[in-house]
Amino acid sequence: MRQSGKVALGGVLGALSLTFMMLTFFSLGTYALPAIAGAVLIPFVIEVGPKSSWMVYGAVALLSLLVAPDIEAKILFISLFGYYPILKSVLERISKRWLEWILKLLVFNTSIISSFLLLVLVFNIEFEMLIIGGINLIYIMLAFANIVFVIYDVALTNVISMYMRSLHPRIKRIFKLDKN
Repeated sequence: MRQSGKVALGGVLGALSLTFMMLTFFSLGTYALPAIAGAVLIPFVIEVGPKSSWMVYGAVALLSLLVAPDIEAKILFISLFGYYPILKSVLERISKRWLEWILKLLVFNTSIISSFLLLVLVFNIEFEMLIIGGINLIYIMLAFANIVFVIYDVALTNVISMYMRSLHPRIKRIFKLDKN
């Protein structure tokens, strides 16, 4: 694989991912845009591999810290959505599906809980209405978040399948990723 193709692809996808992170000034994008920004890195993971993908993730994460406006979006990208496509490619090599899903959910829950604690304890972000009528909504929100995460993972799998069918041959040709 040509090094110039890898660098070009990483630069283009990293810039696009960072653009999505910069759009987080829209309050509706706090959760969706970091997920999209991470999904943008899928072609790099497929074309170049997980090892090099960590560098692109690191660059986007660092630049997001500096330029993205929403602190919650930054934390979510850095703690989960930015590296999840890379981790997904590694975890899906596990032959036992039940173990794969346990590890995915363990990573997700660890990331979400640590992100929440970081936002509350370090950044003093207050989440209103966490207890209503004696019911602690944190557990309900976490259960709902797990359902949404499973849907997100399945959606990423479908995006990867679509990418492999339609864009993979074109990307290889444009960035000259074929072995010459």
